[in-house]
Amino acid sequence: MAAVKNLAICAKNYNAKIIHISTDYVFDGKKSFPYVETDETNPLGYYGYSKLLGEKEMISIAPHGAIIRTSWLYSTHGNNFVKTIINKASIDNQNLQVVYDQIGSPTYARDLANCINLMIKNFDFDDIEIFHFSNEGVASWYDFAHAILKICKIDKNIIPIETHQINQLADRPKYSVMSKNKIKSTLNINIPHWCDSLIDMINNLNK
Repeated sequence: MAAVKNLAICAKNYNAKIIHISTDYVFDGKKSFPYVETDETNPLGYYGYSKLLGEKEMISIAPHGAIIRTSWLYSTHGNNFVKTIINKASIDNQNLQVVYDQIGSPTYARDLANCINLMIKNFDFDDIEIFHFSNEGVASWYDFAHAILKICKIDKNIIPIETHQINQLADRPKYSVMSKNKIKSTLNINIPHWCDSLIDMINNLNK
Protein backbone atom coordinates (compact mmCIF):
# COMPACT_ATOMS: atom_id res chain seq x y z
CA MET A 1 0.00 0.00 0.00
CA ALA A 2 2.89 2.36 0.72
CA ALA A 3 4.23 1.74 -2.79
CA VAL A 4 0.87 2.64 -4.33
CA LYS A 5 0.69 5.79 -2.22
CA ASN A 6 4.21 6.81 -3.28
CA LEU A 7 3.35 6.28 -6.96
CA ALA A 8 0.21 8.38 -6.55
CA ILE A 9 2.24 11.16 -4.91
CA CYS A 10 4.78 11.09 -7.76
CA ALA A 11 1.94 11.30 -10.28
CA LYS A 12 0.54 14.30 -8.43
CA ASN A 13 3.92 16.05 -8.20
CA TYR A 14 4.55 15.66 -11.94
CA ASN A 15 0.91 15.97 -13.02
CA ALA A 16 1.30 12.58 -14.69
CA LYS A 17 -1.27 10.07 -15.86
CA ILE A 18 -1.21 6.85 -13.86
CA ILE A 19 -2.81 3.46 -14.46
CA HIS A 20 -3.22 1.17 -11.47
CA ILE A 21 -4.09 -2.52 -11.78
CA SER A 22 -6.57 -3.85 -9.24
CA THR A 23 -8.56 -7.05 -8.89
CA ASP A 24 -11.96 -8.72 -8.84
CA TYR A 25 -11.13 -9.72 -5.26
CA VAL A 26 -12.40 -6.33 -4.04
CA PHE A 27 -15.88 -7.90 -4.35
CA ASP A 28 -17.39 -10.57 -2.09
CA GLY A 29 -18.85 -12.67 -4.91
CA LYS A 30 -22.41 -12.67 -3.60
CA LYS A 31 -23.93 -11.35 -6.83
CA SER A 32 -25.16 -13.62 -9.61
CA PHE A 33 -24.70 -11.20 -12.50
CA PRO A 34 -21.68 -9.12 -13.61
CA TYR A 35 -20.26 -6.50 -11.30
CA VAL A 36 -20.14 -2.93 -12.57
CA GLU A 37 -17.59 -0.34 -11.51
CA THR A 38 -19.97 1.38 -9.09
CA ASP A 39 -20.99 -1.76 -7.19
CA GLU A 40 -20.23 -1.87 -3.49
CA THR A 41 -16.87 -3.40 -2.63
CA ASN A 42 -16.50 -5.94 0.18
CA PRO A 43 -13.27 -7.96 -0.03
CA LEU A 44 -13.19 -11.35 1.67
CA GLY A 45 -9.47 -11.52 2.39
CA TYR A 46 -6.35 -9.46 2.98
CA TYR A 47 -5.29 -9.45 -0.68
CA GLY A 48 -8.58 -7.91 -1.82
CA TYR A 49 -8.55 -5.54 1.14
CA SER A 50 -5.03 -4.32 0.34
CA LYS A 51 -5.93 -3.79 -3.32
CA LEU A 52 -9.00 -1.81 -2.30
CA LEU A 53 -6.87 0.39 -0.06
CA GLY A 54 -4.59 0.95 -3.05
CA GLU A 55 -7.57 2.06 -5.11
CA LYS A 56 -8.56 4.54 -2.41
CA GLU A 57 -5.02 5.95 -2.26
CA MET A 58 -5.07 6.49 -6.02
CA ILE A 59 -8.46 8.19 -5.96
CA SER A 60 -7.56 10.50 -3.07
CA ILE A 61 -4.07 11.52 -4.26
CA ALA A 62 -3.44 11.05 -8.00
CA PRO A 63 -4.74 13.85 -10.26
CA HIS A 64 -5.81 11.78 -13.25
CA GLY A 65 -5.56 8.23 -14.50
CA ALA A 66 -7.35 4.92 -14.32
CA ILE A 67 -7.85 1.97 -12.03
CA ILE A 68 -8.35 -1.24 -14.00
CA ARG A 69 -9.80 -4.20 -12.15
CA THR A 70 -9.01 -7.51 -13.80
CA SER A 71 -9.36 -11.21 -13.00
CA TRP A 72 -7.79 -14.65 -13.40
CA LEU A 73 -4.65 -13.36 -15.14
CA TYR A 74 -2.38 -15.70 -17.08
CA SER A 75 0.40 -15.34 -19.65
CA THR A 76 3.34 -17.11 -21.25
CA HIS A 77 5.55 -15.68 -18.50
CA GLY A 78 5.75 -16.51 -14.82
CA ASN A 79 3.68 -18.97 -12.83
CA ASN A 80 -0.06 -19.08 -13.46
CA PHE A 81 -3.04 -21.42 -13.60
CA VAL A 82 -2.58 -22.39 -17.26
CA LYS A 83 1.02 -23.48 -16.78
CA THR A 84 0.20 -25.25 -13.52
CA ILE A 85 -2.55 -27.33 -15.14
CA ILE A 86 -0.34 -28.25 -18.11
CA ASN A 87 2.57 -29.24 -15.86
CA LYS A 88 0.45 -31.25 -13.43
CA ALA A 89 -1.36 -33.05 -16.23
CA SER A 90 1.94 -33.91 -17.90
CA ILE A 91 3.82 -35.32 -14.91
CA ASP A 92 1.24 -36.33 -12.30
CA ASN A 93 -0.23 -39.82 -12.43
CA GLN A 94 -3.20 -38.76 -10.33
CA ASN A 95 -6.43 -37.27 -11.65
CA LEU A 96 -6.63 -33.50 -11.42
CA GLN A 97 -9.07 -31.95 -8.97
CA VAL A 98 -10.34 -28.48 -9.82
CA VAL A 99 -13.09 -26.41 -8.22
CA TYR A 100 -16.27 -25.86 -10.20
CA ASP A 101 -18.09 -23.47 -7.86
CA GLN A 102 -15.91 -20.39 -8.38
CA ILE A 103 -17.07 -18.47 -11.45
CA GLY A 104 -15.20 -15.69 -13.23
CA SER A 105 -13.55 -14.60 -16.46
CA PRO A 106 -9.96 -15.55 -17.41
CA THR A 107 -7.75 -12.73 -18.68
CA TYR A 108 -4.82 -13.10 -21.06
CA ALA A 109 -2.20 -10.59 -19.88
CA ARG A 110 -1.37 -9.62 -23.46
CA ASP A 111 -4.98 -8.53 -24.06
CA LEU A 112 -4.86 -6.46 -20.89
CA ALA A 113 -1.54 -4.90 -21.97
CA ASN A 114 -2.99 -4.01 -25.37
CA CYS A 115 -5.93 -2.35 -23.65
CA ILE A 116 -3.65 -0.35 -21.37
CA ASN A 117 -1.55 0.76 -24.32
CA LEU A 118 -4.67 1.92 -26.16
CA MET A 119 -5.90 3.74 -23.07
CA ILE A 120 -2.61 5.61 -22.67
CA LYS A 121 -2.66 6.75 -26.29
CA ASN A 122 -6.32 7.62 -26.73
CA PHE A 123 -8.05 8.38 -23.45
CA ASP A 124 -8.05 11.81 -21.80
CA PHE A 125 -7.96 11.46 -18.03
CA ASP A 126 -9.82 14.26 -16.27
CA ASP A 127 -9.64 12.48 -12.92
CA ILE A 128 -9.28 8.91 -11.64
CA GLU A 129 -11.76 6.53 -13.25
CA ILE A 130 -12.39 2.87 -12.50
CA PHE A 131 -12.74 0.32 -15.30
CA HIS A 132 -13.21 -3.44 -15.49
CA PHE A 133 -11.28 -5.57 -17.95
CA SER A 134 -11.18 -9.31 -18.56
CA ASN A 135 -11.69 -11.46 -21.60
CA GLU A 136 -15.26 -12.02 -22.72
CA GLY A 137 -17.11 -15.09 -21.53
CA VAL A 138 -17.62 -16.83 -18.22
CA ALA A 139 -16.05 -19.99 -16.80
CA SER A 140 -15.42 -21.93 -13.64
CA TRP A 141 -11.89 -23.00 -12.79
CA TYR A 142 -13.00 -26.50 -13.83
CA ASP A 143 -14.16 -25.20 -17.23
CA PHE A 144 -10.89 -23.33 -17.63
CA ALA A 145 -8.79 -26.39 -16.80
CA HIS A 146 -10.83 -28.58 -19.14
CA ALA A 147 -10.30 -26.11 -22.00
CA ILE A 148 -6.55 -25.99 -21.33
CA LEU A 149 -6.17 -29.75 -21.61
CA LYS A 150 -8.41 -29.92 -24.66
CA ILE A 151 -6.35 -27.31 -26.52
CA CYS A 152 -3.11 -29.03 -25.49
CA LYS A 153 -4.57 -32.42 -26.49
CA ILE A 154 -3.69 -33.89 -23.10
CA ASP A 155 -5.84 -36.87 -22.16
CA LYS A 156 -6.31 -36.42 -18.44
CA ASN A 157 -9.35 -36.81 -16.23
CA ILE A 158 -10.40 -33.76 -14.23
CA ILE A 159 -12.55 -34.24 -11.16
CA PRO A 160 -14.81 -31.28 -10.30
CA ILE A 161 -14.78 -30.46 -6.60
CA GLU A 162 -16.24 -27.77 -4.35
CA THR A 163 -14.22 -25.00 -2.76
CA HIS A 164 -14.63 -26.36 0.75
CA GLN A 165 -12.84 -29.56 -0.33
CA ILE A 166 -9.51 -27.80 -0.83
CA ASN A 167 -7.28 -26.05 1.66
CA GLN A 168 -7.31 -22.46 0.48
CA LEU A 169 -5.22 -20.00 2.45
CA ALA A 170 -7.82 -17.27 1.93
CA ASP A 171 -11.47 -16.96 0.96
CA ARG A 172 -12.16 -16.15 -2.67
CA PRO A 173 -15.34 -14.75 -4.23
CA LYS A 174 -17.59 -17.48 -5.62
CA TYR A 175 -18.71 -15.18 -8.44
CA SER A 176 -16.44 -12.45 -9.78
CA VAL A 177 -17.58 -11.84 -13.36
CA MET A 178 -17.23 -8.14 -14.19
CA SER A 179 -19.05 -6.08 -16.79
CA LYS A 180 -16.75 -4.62 -19.46
CA ASN A 181 -19.37 -2.31 -20.98
CA LYS A 182 -17.73 0.87 -19.68
CA ILE A 183 -14.24 0.16 -21.01
CA LYS A 184 -15.59 -1.15 -24.33
CA SER A 185 -17.65 1.97 -24.94
CA THR A 186 -14.95 4.36 -23.70
CA LEU A 187 -12.20 2.92 -25.90
CA ASN A 188 -14.48 1.59 -28.65
CA ILE A 189 -12.88 -1.86 -28.48
CA ASN A 190 -13.89 -5.46 -28.97
CA ILE A 191 -12.51 -7.83 -26.35
CA PRO A 192 -11.60 -11.41 -27.38
CA HIS A 193 -13.40 -14.36 -25.81
CA TRP A 194 -11.31 -16.16 -23.22
CA CYS A 195 -11.32 -19.38 -25.27
CA ASP A 196 -9.77 -17.60 -28.27
CA SER A 197 -7.15 -15.88 -26.13
CA LEU A 198 -6.32 -19.15 -24.39
CA ILE A 199 -5.62 -20.79 -27.75
CA ASP A 200 -3.43 -17.83 -28.68
CA MET A 201 -1.47 -18.03 -25.43
CA ILE A 202 -0.89 -21.79 -25.67
CA ASN A 203 0.26 -21.45 -29.27
CA ASN A 204 2.76 -18.78 -28.15
CA LEU A 205 3.83 -20.97 -25.25
CA ASN A 206 4.76 -23.76 -27.64
CA LYS A 207 6.91 -21.56 -29.90
